Amino acid sequence: MRIFNLLASTYRGREEDCISELWYLLRELGDEKAEAWKTRVSGLIEVKTSLNPFEAARRLGAIAAERPWDLKYTLKLTPIEEVVPARLEEIAKAAQSLAERKISSQETFRVTVNKRITDLKTMEVVEAVASRINRRVDLKNPDWIVLVEIVGGEAGVSVIRQGDVVSIAKLLGR
Repeated sequence: MRIFNLLASTYRGREEDCISELWYLLRELGDEKAEAWKTRVSGLIEVKTSLNPFEAARRLGAIAAERPWDLKYTLKLTPIEEVVPARLEEIAKAAQSLAERKISSQETFRVTVNKRITDLKTMEVVEAVASRINRRVDLKNPDWIVLVEIVGGEAGVSVIRQGDVVSIAKLLGR
């Protein structure tokens, strides 16, 4: 299992261009050892950066706003806090741990699942995660989103705020 802390999406067939772009820009941001690799899903890249993934996504979005020509291939950046095997118990445990640290007892959450190359059902993941988080659910306007990104045998889990996922495509009107 590879450990990553950013998921990047790109155009199908442009994965190598996106990897080069991210490698170059992450070095510019101070990460000399950033790594990125293709997944089994066309258009999806896993990235390992030594930078805080939330900060890296935000700063790459700022570069796109200033210099849109420097991000031709990166469409979206999703920060990932923990990578676990794509099994219900492992995903639920990671989500619970992150949620207990980040979501206060007065705040609300929802679970969002994006899955690729898996037999897991969305609702079984949602139920496994939500049942372990002792906070109020708000599906329309949550304070936090418990995000589960499943790619084959790996699951990236994050507890994010609205806007933590940076859509370069939307930012640049693509």
